[in-house]
Amino acid sequence: MRIGALSQATGVDIETIRFYEKQGLLPGPARSDNGYRDYNHAHLERLAFIRHCRALDMSLADIAQLLACVDQPGANPDGVDRLIEQQLQRVQARLKSMQALEQQLVALRAQCDANHAQHACGILHELVSAAHGEACACHEPPAAASA
Repeated sequence: MRIGALSQATGVDIETIRFYEKQGLLPGPARSDNGYRDYNHAHLERLAFIRHCRALDMSLADIAQLLACVDQPGANPDGVDRLIEQQLQRVQARLKSMQALEQQLVALRAQCDANHAQHACGILHELVSAAHGEACACHEPPAAASA
């Protein structure tokens, strides 16, 4: 199959497929007599594997390690477990960070009473204050400089 058909079958952009080839994640396909790339079912499966890993927000380096394990079954089974555990820890850390961000945005949103005709926007006031290094509703006050 040609690269367009592979792209359509996997939902992966053509340029991304070429990028994965250059990165060594996807082996280069055979070339037909007219010079077109000729992908086979193995390319389709490997690209679907890569796409699934990317959907799990795995880095290309991690995907390369997983593909090495796929290519050599049993070579490093502990590495797969460790890699997934590290990815889970990264996701959990991001979730914690996102929850803190949510709390900051909720605190900032609480500064708005939507009565802008009567007074200045409380959200903008808080953001400008923070830009000046002052305390704001969504962050802890800055630490005093030690003398």
